[in-house]
Amino acid sequence: MELHEYFRRQFAYDAWANQQVLAALQPDDTGFARSLELFAHIISAERLWLERIRLQPQSLAVWPELSLAQATGQSSEVNRLWRDYLEPLSSAGLAQLVSYKNSKGESYTSTVADILTHVLLHSAYHRGQIASHMRANALNPAYTDFIHAARQGFIE
Repeated sequence: MELHEYFRRQFAYDAWANQQVLAALQPDDTGFARSLELFAHIISAERLWLERIRLQPQSLAVWPELSLAQATGQSSEVNRLWRDYLEPLSSAGLAQLVSYKNSKGESYTSTVADILTHVLLHSAYHRGQIASHMRANALNPAYTDFIHAARQGFIE
């Protein structure tokens, strides 16, 4: 499998995992607010990094306040934006350098491949926080393990 195909598959998993988390979030559950905050941050960061790659201005706060409906809409949109970006991406495109400023105003340059890896790991990290928080509040978190998604055919 070519590296650009690998990233397409990983982002398909990421989109599936985010949908599973959304399905597990219920507004009337104890502890819902913190889980939703974390999820909104996932979506915002995924969008922010794509905007950095595309040299576009940041459109969401790093920690936005979103309702469940808004988070659902933003998640669908960011998944579509990533699919649109990744579809024509070549292996050479993964080596492209992107210069950006972080949220503290510090300047950095990273390859597209490193940014994609960061986005995926960052999202998985916060989905783990959501699962932990839900368990601490006696809730059932989404089952978002990659191997589960692959074995069940949820991703190609």
